[in-house]
Amino acid sequence: MVHILPQTKSAAVNPLKSSQPLGAALAFLGVDRAIPLFHGSQGCTSFALVLFVRHFREAIPLQTTAIDEVAAILGGMDHLEEAILNLKTRTNPKLIGVCTTALVETRGEDFARDLAKIKLLRAKELKGTEIVLANTPDFDGAIEEGWATAVTAMIQRITLRGEQARQSKKIVILPGWNLTVADIEHLREIVESFGLKPVILPDISGSLDGTVPDDRWVPTTYGGTRFDDIQELGTAVQCIAIGEHMRRPAELLQTQTGVPYALFHSLTGLTGADRFVSLLSAISRAPVPANIRRHRAQLQDALLDGHFHFGGKKIAIAAEPDQLYQLATFFIGMGAVIAAAVTTTGTSKILEEMPAESLQVGDLGDLEALAAGADLLVTHSHGRQAADRLGIPLMRVGFPIFDRLGSQHKLTVLYQGTRDLIFDVANIFQANQRAPRPESLDPFRNREMSR
Repeated sequence: MVHILPQTKSAAVNPLKSSQPLGAALAFLGVDRAIPLFHGSQGCTSFALVLFVRHFREAIPLQTTAIDEVAAILGGMDHLEEAILNLKTRTNPKLIGVCTTALVETRGEDFARDLAKIKLLRAKELKGTEIVLANTPDFDGAIEEGWATAVTAMIQRITLRGEQARQSKKIVILPGWNLTVADIEHLREIVESFGLKPVILPDISGSLDGTVPDDRWVPTTYGGTRFDDIQELGTAVQCIAIGEHMRRPAELLQTQTGVPYALFHSLTGLTGADRFVSLLSAISRAPVPANIRRHRAQLQDALLDGHFHFGGKKIAIAAEPDQLYQLATFFIGMGAVIAAAVTTTGTSKILEEMPAESLQVGDLGDLEALAAGADLLVTHSHGRQAADRLGIPLMRVGFPIFDRLGSQHKLTVLYQGTRDLIFDVANIFQANQRAPRPESLDPFRNREMSR
């Protein structure tokens, strides 16, 4: 059983986690014609916006209520109302996702009551725009919790309640925050190959995939899950949640609509991919398509080719709980050893199943202290300085990745994604292996040098 070590430092030396509001905003960005709204200071929003732009290299429609000193003391309802009305007038979004920050959460305001009052008094002006509240204080949780909270809030606020007529080919997919644009696109293609109709919430593959609008600038998101599809999630025959943090929204959907759910802790690796494909085959009552069988055979060959490079390698990983589990199980399955594991929060149930002797809740400073002697460092771009100081190659994963292009278009799930991951890591090992010098192979020379 893994030994979870709590965080003991009073300050982060090199921060690992991103905040809850950022995670909630990312989820709202996966909805068509939406705008995330940070209820807090301009600085909070600016910092998150910089991270988004550097990671995705896209224009991000993120707005703020711009709480000042007076509103921080007396209350920010007026700022919230003004921001919502301005967004409605200027951009006419279908959805405004309000993400609270530590600045307003510490004051203890009743945001749900404030929003209800704004909607009642401004019903005429706000007609056609839904407002969803996600309580996401910075001082609690991280990007994973923020994402899940926003998805839960959207289902609770938008999805129609009660048993509805089921569509036999319709399934709901609730992806974890750590799935890339390429991962979500691939999931859709695989599901559709079985003749099924997927509704993915949130769907950042439609809004953050690098597509440029043809004829005009769009002030909101211009892709993602449609509002009507969120309303009608209850007509699906099955829900598939990916990641332990997506259990809560999946359970809420089941409670509200009766749609059963299946939870996958990871879709990386042969076992998770097989289970996912088998479930789709059972739902559709159709055999597995020939191209997917071929992809599985390619993965089997990659496993054979790649395990020579992984065996006995020491891996140091720092990531959010579900992504840490995804990567740790992948490396363990390839014959590597988890030498160091660091995560952002100790509350996730998935940590109890982590394939490591110990797990540190902390930051990248903790990772650097634990990673000495490792063969590979695995974390986001902020780990590059630690990798340089330790002389260990860095594999960039998660958020943010700002010093490499195309991170969102890397595939990491199911047969093809696992195959690509094997090749990427094996190539890093090969590029950084130390070739023996001729003198090191001469036993007589070595004997003389040892005297």
